[in-house]
Amino acid sequence: MVKIRLRRLGAKKAPFYRIVVADSRYPRDGRFIEEIGTYNPLMNPAEVKVDSERAQQWIKNGAQPTDTVRDILKKAGVL
Repeated sequence: MVKIRLRRLGAKKAPFYRIVVADSRYPRDGRFIEEIGTYNPLMNPAEVKVDSERAQQWIKNGAQPTDTVRDILKKAGVL
């Protein structure tokens, strides 16, 4: 199954995430199909950049966003 999920980057105690489309069998920070955005929770308010066209196309094709990504996409106005 294809998932839209977060891929963690950044230093210890300074997380930075990329929103990626990946097969659910791949590890969290491993191989992915496509990067569709970024999420920086350290900014106030949290900074979100998403390619809404690509996100909607992946969801239309059956990709399932994780709970966290679903909330991020709703706040960004994609869903």
